Amino acid sequence: MRILVVEDEEAMAASLAWGLRAEGYVVDVTADGRDALWRARETAHDVIVLDVMLPGLDGYQVCRRLRADGLWTPILMLTAMDDDLDQAEGLDCGADDYLVKPFAYPVLLARLRALTRRGLGRRPAVLTAAGLRFDPAGRTVVHDGVALDLTTRELTVLEYLLRKQGQVVSKAELLDHCWDTAYDGGPAVVEVTVHRLRRKLDRPGGPGVIHTLRGQGYLIRDDADER
Repeated sequence: MRILVVEDEEAMAASLAWGLRAEGYVVDVTADGRDALWRARETAHDVIVLDVMLPGLDGYQVCRRLRADGLWTPILMLTAMDDDLDQAEGLDCGADDYLVKPFAYPVLLARLRALTRRGLGRRPAVLTAAGLRFDPAGRTVVHDGVALDLTTRELTVLEYLLRKQGQVVSKAELLDHCWDTAYDGGPAVVEVTVHRLRRKLDRPGGPGVIHTLRGQGYLIRDDADER
């Protein structure tokens, strides 16, 4: 999952970026409202964490302009102001959730997980398909009753494929959502990661979990009979 963090407090921004990356998220960071607007328009993000008090444009203005553009990426607003009217303004300008500083980090993570479930036909807290059970909160994966030991990157790729289950996901899309913008390599890293995932997921003689559609990308289907 790719997250845009918009926070002008340097220590807070660094802490958020470090913590989210440790959880397997791909994180873009900016401290300016105008730059945030540009980044949100130019790059697809799964969630935007948006501070209210920002230089250039404040969080309310950024949120309103994005919604006016028809960009409906889930937005979690952060603020030190705990007044009910401030929270109401944030929600009314188009934000999906609102979190007052200081906050508990596990609460932030839980709210981000809830936001990534929005927009789906179903909103499961645990992702399941093809004998897999993926718990985003615990970062655990069980396949046919067996717990798997996956790296952070493997978890990130698997989670994205599961959230897109039934849809073909291209290598470029996986690269964009599961690798940091600082990565300057090509799509071969996606092939390597998927290959390693398959070695851990697939059972000898059993059907594959991740399918390749040549020239298109990868797919996880929910219906085991289709595999």
